[in-house]
Amino acid sequence: MDVAAWLRDLGLERYASAFRDNDIDAEVLPKLTAEDLISIGVTSVGHRRKLLDALAGLGMTVSTAVVAAPAPGAQAQVDAERRQLTVMFCGGSGFLDSGIS
Repeated sequence: MDVAAWLRDLGLERYASAFRDNDIDAEVLPKLTAEDLISIGVTSVGHRRKLLDALAGLGMTVSTAVVAAPAPGAQAQVDAERRQLTVMFCGGSGFLDSGIS
């Protein structure tokens, strides 16, 4: 993964040199914290929030890819079950105040 390109896609390419100078690569990137971002010079709260949100999505993407990729030659195992869910919202329309006690 090209960290500089990832930052450019987020519109935060100004931090590419800070990431490079601090040896932040694809392995380190998903483990960054808000404190790490402050220490490398990301002082804007908005930019830190954007980076943390993108990192959270990146972590989900990586773990999903790892889980979804079975070993070569292995049979896919399905442990999931689909169930129908019905949700009913009541109240505010007089439904609960029908006079039945």
